[in-house]
Amino acid sequence: MNASSLAASGATARTVGDDAYSVVHLDTRDADDHASCLQHWNQRYDQLSAGSFSGRFDEFWFGNVQVFRERTNQVIHEIGMSWEGSRTIGVPVAVDGAGWYCGEPCTLDSVITLKGGDELDYRTARSHDIVAVTTDSQAFIDYALHVEHRDIEAEIGKQRIIATTSEQAATLRGFLLTVLASLEATPELLRHPQMRKGLEQAIYGSLIAAIAPREDTPRAATPCRTRQLIVDRAREYMRSHIDEPITVADLCTELEVSRRTLQYSFQDILNLNPVSFLRALRLNGVRRELKKAEPASHQIADIAARWGFWHLSHFAADYKAMFGELPSDTLRQETRSHPVPLIV
Repeated sequence: MNASSLAASGATARTVGDDAYSVVHLDTRDADDHASCLQHWNQRYDQLSAGSFSGRFDEFWFGNVQVFRERTNQVIHEIGMSWEGSRTIGVPVAVDGAGWYCGEPCTLDSVITLKGGDELDYRTARSHDIVAVTTDSQAFIDYALHVEHRDIEAEIGKQRIIATTSEQAATLRGFLLTVLASLEATPELLRHPQMRKGLEQAIYGSLIAAIAPREDTPRAATPCRTRQLIVDRAREYMRSHIDEPITVADLCTELEVSRRTLQYSFQDILNLNPVSFLRALRLNGVRRELKKAEPASHQIADIAARWGFWHLSHFAADYKAMFGELPSDTLRQETRSHPVPLIV
């Protein structure tokens, strides 16, 4: 059932987007209609507790990623499956009591997963609120292998509830809620491919961190000359792509090293982690664009998105910390120094 048919059946809907992304917001009053909210899923919801049903659904889909949050106020039995070739990972935001997910109890700190083609069997708690990501499984596997050097499918195995800690579950929950809040505020920024790329990689990194064991893997001994070579090659790659928003994943793929090895190499040689180094380069890229901007012709948010900054308040804080002024101050100064000539 699409958004228009849902609206006809008693739900209210708002959908926006284009070929690059889609956004769906739905308020529902029937469990069976709510089951149809998730695009490309095949589901059936049966209401088990007595009372009027009320549901809320929010979804953002871009690139390989489908991020969604759904809230229901009755005990629901959910059955069905996700789209073929997908992997879903989610964590509850709030629950009233315990649910039952694929034969296991599901609580607030349960990180659940479902592979495309596997059967969903979920009895929710009476009041249920969950945030989740469904993504192309191969894209997720490739990212984990090339960036983290981990066989993520082997690690997940046949788990339906991933072994994790309450801290890891809380971190994932907070991150995904931040992503949804940011996209809700500025969904149009998803039209920028750099924004979609950076956000997809950030989501993958967060999902993998939730799957990781709590204990840190002992640091491997890497010769100093090797660490220096890694940093030199990374800086050479950065110089040849100075006008592009390079990510840590780009460097890991190009250099064929793991994120951990890259981290140790930068820390030892430059006393700076690669995330901070790349953030500084991207902030400088934004500053250069702001300084070249014609008066009133550029939006700061668009420039930031083109450089891969998806969280605008964090971007503004990082920019001020780096340059001692807000991006709007830079734009105002530059436009004042290049006044528009009067035509008489």
